Amino acid sequence: MDSQPTNFQCLLIETTAAGVQTITINRPDRLNAVNDELAKELPDAVNAAAGDDAVRVVVITGAGRGFCVGLDLSGPPVLDTSTRSARLDPDLWVGKWVHAINRCEKPVIAAVNGPAAGAGFGLALCCDFRIVAASAKLTAGYIRRGLSPDAGVSWWLPRIVGHTRAMDIIMTGRDVAATEALQIGLATHVVPDDAFAATVQTMAMQLAAGPPLAMALTKRLLMESSETSLDVQLRNEVVHIKTCFQTKDVQDAIVAFREKRMPRFTGS
Repeated sequence: MDSQPTNFQCLLIETTAAGVQTITINRPDRLNAVNDELAKELPDAVNAAAGDDAVRVVVITGAGRGFCVGLDLSGPPVLDTSTRSARLDPDLWVGKWVHAINRCEKPVIAAVNGPAAGAGFGLALCCDFRIVAASAKLTAGYIRRGLSPDAGVSWWLPRIVGHTRAMDIIMTGRDVAATEALQIGLATHVVPDDAFAATVQTMAMQLAAGPPLAMALTKRLLMESSETSLDVQLRNEVVHIKTCFQTKDVQDAIVAFREKRMPRFTGS
């Protein structure tokens, strides 16, 4: 895994030859709590990964014992109010994380190595996969601080676990253990702590070996599905699968089937 030089203060970026890029939130002394720099840097890093053909999969994780515990209470956010446009901008603060990850048409894995709370909880929710360490806990937590949710929590959580469970988790602010997270669909996988890093890399490598164009179109379809009618979704599926059939990846997959070998997907 090669480290890449960046101007980021709060992130470490590493990319493997296979195209797995790991974005590590690097504020371990604060359990990777969100300050102004992190709020600005994370969407920039995700956007850069989205535009880099060498990157096939993005993994977001935290340094040290935490994934991301939400707002750094030692330094509350300084939101831009310099102009009327800035004051009315609905895409401020950690909302930019959500849009960047949603727009990234590559698989994004939240590797939840430790506590994920508040905006960190929202960050995990908006990723495509959530691999959770057995010792980790997830919590909305806002109500504990007299706050309402941000980071897309009020949008994602009901869609993932249903309205009733979402009300319980948000309104009580209680911790959700990894075992419960798996039971209710919050976690894709729960992994023993000593196998966590290896499991994340195995899944990331599996996704990185997949067909990039087909995976991008699949993610697009899934992201649009909750907002479109069945007829529109069926039309979109036909358009996208026609695009796939025109790729060299599909041609190689057909030949590979005949030759009884694994296909080699190049994204062309």
